[in-house]
Amino acid sequence: MKIPIYQVDAFTKNLFGGNPAAICILDHWLDEKTMQKIAAENNLAETAFLVPKGKDYEIRWFTPEAVVDLCGHATLASAHVLFNHLNYSGDQICFISKNSGNLFVRKVGNLLQLDFPQDQLKPIKIPEILTKAFGIQPLEAYQGNADFLLIFDTQTQIENFAPNFDLIAQAGNRGVIVSAKGDTVDFVSRFFAPQIGIPEDPVTGSAHTSLAPFWAKKLGKNKLTAQQLSKRGGGLLCELKGERVLISGNAVTYLVGEIII
Repeated sequence: MKIPIYQVDAFTKNLFGGNPAAICILDHWLDEKTMQKIAAENNLAETAFLVPKGKDYEIRWFTPEAVVDLCGHATLASAHVLFNHLNYSGDQICFISKNSGNLFVRKVGNLLQLDFPQDQLKPIKIPEILTKAFGIQPLEAYQGNADFLLIFDTQTQIENFAPNFDLIAQAGNRGVIVSAKGDTVDFVSRFFAPQIGIPEDPVTGSAHTSLAPFWAKKLGKNKLTAQQLSKRGGGLLCELKGERVLISGNAVTYLVGEIII
């Protein structure tokens, strides 16, 4: 069996920036064990698998160690592949996710725009284990559908974190988002998920379904500029639209090939 595979850097204009994702195009679903092995072999933050369903595509995402319910950068990368390599007609693609519903990606000028459901955040008592993990107590803490969100005072704090991954992994949830108001953008963030095999994710589209609503309310504006401060880094444009979050960015193809099984 030969499976087409693409590797795309998402949320960047530059190769070797943003967040790399692998995209595998299937005729039918493989068993989950095989897909997990492929994701582990790729050893990227996420591998997305697509199966056509009429004009739409069913989608699933795997880290090297686990299945995840939602992934932004690999969905953006999937749309990039369909638009630029597989001659998808039209300006909007619907991706069907079992656990996250219908997700849309559309062309907006030279950008690709994710249309995702807004996360629901609840304020929580600051977890002591996360204060220890980051070496400083956050100003606020929230629980989203999948992740913790910790708010800090300055961009410099976010840039300088070298957290204890073992403690983060013990805290539960998919991962931990840390964020602060930005110096040159509306807000900055980083994302850590060692419990699912991703010590630090370079640019996390799904995290912005939590971040955009939080900062929109905090700053009193629905259109926001964002930067994720990982080593590779990436920029995003976010917009709150009802119960949805629009997250826009660029993508660049790195690799086109085949998996032989």
